[in-house]
Amino acid sequence: MRDAIVQRSKEKNGNNRQIELSGSVIPAWWIVLSRELADLWIGGKALYLILALSVLLGIETFVLATNFELSLFTPQEMVFETLKTAIQVSLFIGLIIGADSISGERERGTLEALLLTPASRRQIILGKFLGALSSWPAALAVTIPYMLLLSQGNAVFGPAVLWGALLGTILAPAFTALGVLVSFWCNSNKTSFFASLGIFLIFLLTGQFLQWLNPIPAGFNFLSNLLVNNQTIGESWALLEAPVMFAVLVIGALFFYVGRSLRIEAGNVRRLWSKVNQVVGLSVIACLMLSLSASPVMALPEVPSQGGDLQISISLPYKAVKTGDTIGFDTVVTNTSTEQTPAVIVAMNIINLSKEGDVVDPEDWSPQRTQYIDSLAPNDSTALSWTVNAILDGDYMVYLVAIPEPESSDSSSQIGTSPGLHLTVAKFTRLNPGGVLPYAIGGPVVLLLGIFIVYRLRRRSIDTGGET
Repeated sequence: MRDAIVQRSKEKNGNNRQIELSGSVIPAWWIVLSRELADLWIGGKALYLILALSVLLGIETFVLATNFELSLFTPQEMVFETLKTAIQVSLFIGLIIGADSISGERERGTLEALLLTPASRRQIILGKFLGALSSWPAALAVTIPYMLLLSQGNAVFGPAVLWGALLGTILAPAFTALGVLVSFWCNSNKTSFFASLGIFLIFLLTGQFLQWLNPIPAGFNFLSNLLVNNQTIGESWALLEAPVMFAVLVIGALFFYVGRSLRIEAGNVRRLWSKVNQVVGLSVIACLMLSLSASPVMALPEVPSQGGDLQISISLPYKAVKTGDTIGFDTVVTNTSTEQTPAVIVAMNIINLSKEGDVVDPEDWSPQRTQYIDSLAPNDSTALSWTVNAILDGDYMVYLVAIPEPESSDSSSQIGTSPGLHLTVAKFTRLNPGGVLPYAIGGPVVLLLGIFIVYRLRRRSIDTGGET
């Protein structure tokens, strides 16, 4: 009786397996996808790539939070930079996993057995494509807590998740499909990985050229306009044309060409790569020729200057601070002449007193570098308040200039200058800026713990004779 039950159970399992392979109950692409997901996420490379992304985001979050305390970045800019890094790394992960999908099967000698199954070639490609694409939702999920932390309660968090998910959902399938296309043309993983890396670098390094054709910078300009520059969707929607067109072309080529032509051996790509090298070489030469072209410098005629007497006094001649401190001071602009002045522009500048030091960008040091005065009557004065954020350590001189508006386009004006405010800035760094350190360290640690648990469960399943 027991032998009959065992035999019936074996026959039932065999029938179920035949049903699964025939695709009458479970589609063949789903079986391929299940195998790909198991290979990628149960002890596979996907977990380690997501762990590397988490480490990178942790480091970037710490750096951005430090710069936020120094007033170098706003929450909108920090969220945008984090989302930009996450999308770039996610595209690279999808490209690498896709590059292993077919050439890896060839190299391991398992592609022939896969092609002999009842599954059609398009179903095989679809299963592998969706498996490689699974890294994008995981990468977005890992990125969201970092964006929430850096948003500092700003309303940019919601739009960043929404539009970042939209852009990633357009670009990630495109670059994953591109990796599968490269893998189709290669017999070994070494060649496939090298070609994929080269293609990805081309997309990144040509960002300043062909802005409207390159999907990566066009997509990031779309996000920047919405999240940082506060533009409307209608003003920025056209920037998504390049990512959408690129995704449609690459995914279409994957399923309509590779899905029909998948074979054991890769095609002859020597002629293809020869043409690609010619195009790239001509493009580099053209870019160099454009960069070497320059406009001649025109000499401007000297113009006489107007007379004027504007004096600026400053309330603080010297201050010793540390990086991250904010310094406030006042100035008084006085018209010492007997005539009323035109409109006056008062501008602040900051100079590094060390010749070995970096050049100072005053926009990073002060939220308001320029103030305007309508006019000043004779012997009249106006007080102005200023704020400076100590960004870098060293010796600096802060001074202000008062610029009267010229009377006409062919005249100039006499500039008044204030005494200098000497700032001595000592270096100071917080160990936990903005409370981000637990997140920066905790994210990778949690993922590492998850990888360890998956590894232990997999080893236990192998030791007990289960499936790997």
